[in-house]
Amino acid sequence: MAGNLVELTVANWDEEVVKSDIPVIVDFWAAWCGPCHAIAPIFEELSNEYAGQAKFGKLDVDSHGEIAGRYGIHSIPTLLLLKDGELADRVIGAVPKPMIEDALKKLL
Repeated sequence: MAGNLVELTVANWDEEVVKSDIPVIVDFWAAWCGPCHAIAPIFEELSNEYAGQAKFGKLDVDSHGEIAGRYGIHSIPTLLLLKDGELADRVIGAVPKPMIEDALKKLL
């Protein structure tokens, strides 16, 4: 993963997300998803702008569908925002950067 992005898996989910001492924003995506690729540069940009304030992770739903199912992910891209291991907000679809940033700022 580039920049400040963490590749999330079933194996590291609890350590990287649930036990994180800073808020986490997770991008649920898949390689075949066009809109996922559309927001990827925005997500990476935000990961650099908010480095140290929030953790940014990407989870491939094809490889780790168990976690997507646990959080009721029915369409991608979906961004989950978690604080203290608890779901705080979600952003669904390829939305503009200000919408993602607004949700993130509420978490910080």
